[in-house]
Amino acid sequence: MLKKILNVFTLSLPLSIGAPLIGAPLIGAQLIAVPLIAATLIAATLIAAPFHAMSADLSSVDVASIVKNAEKAAYYSGNDGRSDARMMIVDAQDRKQMRQFTILRRDIEDNGDQQMMVFFSRPADVKDTVFRVEKHVDLTVEDDRWLYLPALDLVKRISSGDKRTSFVGSHFFYEDVSGRAISEDSFELQQETDVAYILKATPKAPDTVEFAHYVVTIDKKTKLPILINFFKADNINYRRVEAVKIEEIQGFPTVVRSKVSDLESGAYTLMEFRNISFDLGLGDDVFSERSLRNPPREWLN
Repeated sequence: MLKKILNVFTLSLPLSIGAPLIGAPLIGAQLIAVPLIAATLIAATLIAAPFHAMSADLSSVDVASIVKNAEKAAYYSGNDGRSDARMMIVDAQDRKQMRQFTILRRDIEDNGDQQMMVFFSRPADVKDTVFRVEKHVDLTVEDDRWLYLPALDLVKRISSGDKRTSFVGSHFFYEDVSGRAISEDSFELQQETDVAYILKATPKAPDTVEFAHYVVTIDKKTKLPILINFFKADNINYRRVEAVKIEEIQGFPTVVRSKVSDLESGAYTLMEFRNISFDLGLGDDVFSERSLRNPPREWLN
């Protein structure tokens, strides 16, 4: 029975996925904050048009500030937040699976530690499953991740070795949901255009990840990552993360639709976000171990 239940939360599609920029792709804390234009059009423009550098001396650009501001814009809007999410997983044979859940997030401090709870409501095989995260920016301290499996009344700890496995059969990893610290990668500015910065990120501990590097496009206006391409050691682009639709909510640029694509198999995951709100005053009890078995219903409806 345990094996059957856990199979729901393991790789169910032919995936080849890398870690997202600045913590994660467009899910998790970023799901509760990001940009204000049709990012699909931005991404298409950036892909199709040649890049024209704005400055001959790229070394004069403060890359550290660009990356830190992008992290703040993508993951730290407001002091806390909530969002309802619907995930559609499409495999290489065009078969579809759906996941529906609510995410609650609270910041301990800007660009610092965070707490997160993910409460699943659909389909039936994942209903009442809960994912809990205590994120630490100190790289000497492992993030704490737990998964509550209601059918077994079991709390399963997600070890550091499991954080790069599929999140409920989707094209996201557990680490994608809780976020990847910017201090884990080295960033280099490759190009600057009228509207964006294009940076290359290389992992500082390459043996812990499956990608060799990724290239991220950060929109100058919103300071948000709008396009991320992941590459293997042979420089093959095998994964892409895109902001598909963006709106402004409570003054914060916010992703309301995103897409993660496996470029090798053609499989992908679409994510849509609704009922997004910030600065709710979420308390300690919401992010406690008790909430795994007794969810805070007042924040889930």
